[in-house]
Amino acid sequence: MVTRRAFVSALASSYVASAFRRTLNAAATMKFGYAAITWGSNISQAIDDIAAVGFRGIQLRGEAVAQFGARPQELRDTLARHQLTFAVLSSGNLSIDPAREREMIALHRDHAQFVRDAGGVYLQVIDERPKGRGVVADDYRRLGRLMTELGKRTADLGIPLVYHHHMNSTGEKPHEVDAVLDAADPKHVRLLFDIAHYQQGGGDPVKAIRQYRSWIEVLHLKDVRASLPAVARGAEAGGSGRSGGSGGYEFVELGRGRVDVPGVFAALRDIAFDKWAIVELDRVPDPGRTPKESAEMNRRYLVDQLHQTI
Repeated sequence: MVTRRAFVSALASSYVASAFRRTLNAAATMKFGYAAITWGSNISQAIDDIAAVGFRGIQLRGEAVAQFGARPQELRDTLARHQLTFAVLSSGNLSIDPAREREMIALHRDHAQFVRDAGGVYLQVIDERPKGRGVVADDYRRLGRLMTELGKRTADLGIPLVYHHHMNSTGEKPHEVDAVLDAADPKHVRLLFDIAHYQQGGGDPVKAIRQYRSWIEVLHLKDVRASLPAVARGAEAGGSGRSGGSGGYEFVELGRGRVDVPGVFAALRDIAFDKWAIVELDRVPDPGRTPKESAEMNRRYLVDQLHQTI
């Protein structure tokens, strides 16, 4: 005879198991892409290498507009042959200078049209931190309003706008990210959450993933560590892994820095994140390594250490 206590216990266990399976299934549907920034202007090589390593999507930058702006169908066909989704276009900086508002909206709307015509999904913007002065409250409000207006225009083309908080931007530190999002309309502006930029900005990316669960539309996955002397010299010579005023730092492959990457993925399971996660490096951190080799390192970490399906 099954007692009421045994029945309730079995029912609870079944519910927990079912919820766990749902969480695993949600994590399994996360889509992994890779950013082509490490390859510079060599987009064809980036497409070949990213597809060969096994990622399902690609993030491109302004070089794609320069090379394929007049023939987006060619880019679309090339990506289709390589079985890659054009997940995100980095549309460049968004200035909050009132005198440039029309220019900014026109520029990024044109980029959104290119994304649409090339079969892409999202348009990413990064804002410019004011130069020569500190950030004031009106900067957050102006940025939020401008992105909301731009997001309305890109949505008309079927392309959602995602905001990439970033070192040396208005949304550098956690309280600044809060202020920017508070000023934006989530119907028209979504968040591209970067675990390493948030860490370097002084935040806890594991906590933030849960905090911003209703905002996050795209992820950037990378790690960050303090700059080594030789690496710091390389960054000064032309890399982008240092931040004025925040100390030397360097973005590195997953598992090589101070981000709690396993904790990040536990949080992603908790929120059942099932959208695009883009692995991104600004540049290859170690001399002698190729962009493809860095991509292979990142893939191995995701598969072997985090048991993800790429």
